[in-house]
Amino acid sequence: MTIDILMITYNRPQYTRLSLGRLLDSCDETMRVWVWQNGNDSDTIDVVNSFRGHPRFFKYHHSLENKKLNKPTNWLWDNAEGQFLGKVDDDCLVLFEWAQILRTAHLDEPRFGVIGCWNYFPQDVVPEIASVKIKTFNKGHQLLQNCWIGGSGYLMKRQCVNQLGLLDDGHNFSAYCIKLWSKGWINGWYYPLIYQEHMDDPRSQHTQLRTDEDLKNGIPLTAKNFRVSTIEQWLEFLKNDAVVLQKASLDSKKYSGWRMKMNRLGVKLKTCGGRL
Repeated sequence: MTIDILMITYNRPQYTRLSLGRLLDSCDETMRVWVWQNGNDSDTIDVVNSFRGHPRFFKYHHSLENKKLNKPTNWLWDNAEGQFLGKVDDDCLVLFEWAQILRTAHLDEPRFGVIGCWNYFPQDVVPEIASVKIKTFNKGHQLLQNCWIGGSGYLMKRQCVNQLGLLDDGHNFSAYCIKLWSKGWINGWYYPLIYQEHMDDPRSQHTQLRTDEDLKNGIPLTAKNFRVSTIEQWLEFLKNDAVVLQKASLDSKKYSGWRMKMNRLGVKLKTCGGRL
């Protein structure tokens, strides 16, 4: 059962050296890594090229333009032939057996759609909240269920793409997951949680975001979108976001149209203390 995994790299050579190296080393002979390089940052390109001889490094695409998420994701989904499709971000460190654990769960439970790793820290889990959404499935596999999960450290069945098709310009990966949920697929984070280290979290030992000036010079897209301007705000956002996910409703109808916008606005208000 082949797994095809995408990593999109941009202008983060220090992170890429760690994240791509870890991803490749986590692969067994049934796993293939596809790398989409955005932009012309020479240091990042040099790092990627240093791994191209690795036996699990399968395909490489270089886009001079910094393409948004949907384009490289569709490149993988449209061309890969594996039974499972995944993605790991260039700022994340996966555990060595993450994909094998998720694949076994997929094989044992036909209803699993998108399942993955937890992108936050263990202390961000609130057991009395999370336990409400943890359910046991075939052969004892457990999920912390949610209508959607993040776009790093996940595996999705090929059948999901066969049913819904590629990502279109009007929908992101979260919306795609929600649509899958509405079609009867079950999404969530494998439990006990498989932690992947998000290096853009200021608590990570590998983070390059230690001061407000660091954040200004290398602000993550999510932080930029939510107008986060200080390390303190960014850390508060991440902690709050983890709780929001644990509390999120399993009713997919609540995440359509204006309801989704209002939910995200609520996250922003809590994170920024009402300052928009």
